[in-house]
Amino acid sequence: MIGRNPGRDGETQGRFCVAAQVPILFCRSGGIAPSRFPAFATAPEHDHFAKASPLVTNESKYVNMTDVTVTIPPDRPAPASTAPGPAATEPLWDVIELLFFAYRDFVGDPDDVLAKLGFGRAHHRVLHFVNRNPGMKVADLLDILKITKQSLGRVLKQLVDQGYVVQKEGANDRRQRLLSVTAKGETLAMKLAGLQTERIARALAEFGPGGHEAARTFLAAMIDAQNRDGVLRLIARADRARQTHR
Repeated sequence: MIGRNPGRDGETQGRFCVAAQVPILFCRSGGIAPSRFPAFATAPEHDHFAKASPLVTNESKYVNMTDVTVTIPPDRPAPASTAPGPAATEPLWDVIELLFFAYRDFVGDPDDVLAKLGFGRAHHRVLHFVNRNPGMKVADLLDILKITKQSLGRVLKQLVDQGYVVQKEGANDRRQRLLSVTAKGETLAMKLAGLQTERIARALAEFGPGGHEAARTFLAAMIDAQNRDGVLRLIARADRARQTHR
């Protein structure tokens, strides 16, 4: 920040840099005030400062410190060393990027089918979990997807209006909204799951025996520890329900 140096008895008026405590003083008649800072004295004919334009003010004005370049005085303590310490562990770039590209293509397989219906990936996620968990509560779906009620409401309304999902009141609590797919919704959900299953099956075939279990173990370990058991229970419950209704 640049501020005014008040001066005394009409003596030199000037400016100073607050953060760096570096004087930026000048005489109103031009040149640096020799009586105040002899080391900066200059000959009268040599003015270190350009003549100000009428559009330039010498009133106090805030200046962002990134726009002010100063030289630190010799008596200023040197900053702490910024030399890097021991090399940090290098990120697992290959795994990070493979996960990105694998997920990109995995969720991309159903995109063409969804696009023809005017749907997107949000509709797919809702349809998938409602199909896997018939009669699930809206609150449970919100907890799985980690989205707002408003976001879910827009997607759910489209699926309901177009006949893919139905909502019913809870038997014991009429405030509850229980979700299920229609026959039309189940057909679409199974078609999308089939496309993704084909990709997974091709990948697992390259692993040979034990590939499926290895993939499950790795993916489960990627889930936050506090949520892992709940996710595995959700999957197991949906598997049992599907076996029962076959």
